[in-house]
Amino acid sequence: MTESPIIFDRLLQRWRRSRAAASGVNFLLDHVAGELADRLSVVLRRFDVGIDLGTPGDAVRISLRRLDAVGVIVGADVIARDTPFVVADEEALPFRDASLDLVVSGLSLHFANDFPGVLAQIRRALKPDGLFLAALLGGETLTELRQAFAEAESEIEGGASPRVAPFADLR
Repeated sequence: MTESPIIFDRLLQRWRRSRAAASGVNFLLDHVAGELADRLSVVLRRFDVGIDLGTPGDAVRISLRRLDAVGVIVGADVIARDTPFVVADEEALPFRDASLDLVVSGLSLHFANDFPGVLAQIRRALKPDGLFLAALLGGETLTELRQAFAEAESEIEGGASPRVAPFADLR
């Protein structure tokens, strides 16, 4: 078995998330929370146990708790914030096989070093009729920023290196 490459410094990422949370500006997370709640509201079944996996802040949990279709929604992240909450890393999920009805995640899984591994763990933890909903930054995100960095660095340094994190292709 080969090790996944370390693309993201998870400790540095946690520090940056904490600093961003202190700013109190959450318009993008609020938008994602509304979108996830809208999508879940049209599903015609009840989810007794759900996990909000790694989403910064509590906007997703607040939105989902308003839905009749969701029983208990528990936060799961490396940084415990409110109750109910499970301290867990997205890359090493502590949930039993087929124990969850619902897993949602907003704007966090694209920072996993082993994204396919995380998806496999989520699939394992979901019940056979479970549902996974996530909002991710996709492969074409920040294209203009990537191009601007590459052009500027090429002019100044005579070459370019990646300055924006890689994102999964959504096909």
